[in-house]
Amino acid sequence: MTGLLAELLPENTATAELYSDPPGLELFPAEEAVIARSVEKRRREFTTVRHCARLALRDLGVPAAPILPGERGAPGWPDGTVGSMTHCDAFRGAAVAHAADVRTIGLDAEPSAPLPDGVLDAIALPEEHAMVQRLDAGVPADRLLFSAKESVYKAWFPITRRFLRFEEALIELGADGTFHARILIHMPGGPQGFDGRWVHRDGLVVTSIAVPA
Repeated sequence: MTGLLAELLPENTATAELYSDPPGLELFPAEEAVIARSVEKRRREFTTVRHCARLALRDLGVPAAPILPGERGAPGWPDGTVGSMTHCDAFRGAAVAHAADVRTIGLDAEPSAPLPDGVLDAIALPEEHAMVQRLDAGVPADRLLFSAKESVYKAWFPITRRFLRFEEALIELGADGTFHARILIHMPGGPQGFDGRWVHRDGLVVTSIAVPA
């Protein structure tokens, strides 16, 4: 399917995205149990983003199956696949690939608006703070930095099974729609960096990472 995610990710990655919550979407019983006590907004996000994930998996030829949150909320993908999901106001999206083709995917979507007061100071290293002040890319650079860090974490965790703090990755944002993340901790077998892409359009900031297998 075409869209923002397809623009960002390689051809061997299947994507799907929606800008509203269609009525009548159904969950597997095990998924329904996860959100049995959730508020309506959470239910809509959870349901629609999994619908997107199943559309993308279908494009890979993978049958529909429950996608349950596991350790630290990371989605449990069907055997032989990797993926990432994201949602924010007016956007739900998912990207998946065969594990034989792609090692890991990180995906994040954010509204195109500056971060709330105090958040940048909480997530940014001094070098990143300076970069945000000087970046001239027609995009809220603080929000772009936050989104890139979220994509880095989503790409990092499935490989390492280790939490990555905001200050443990140094992001270099390019005005050309790319970014690079340097991991500041050493973990045997863990990646020391990621290359990603970003797009700013339709009221959204979207970042992505896809690491070849």
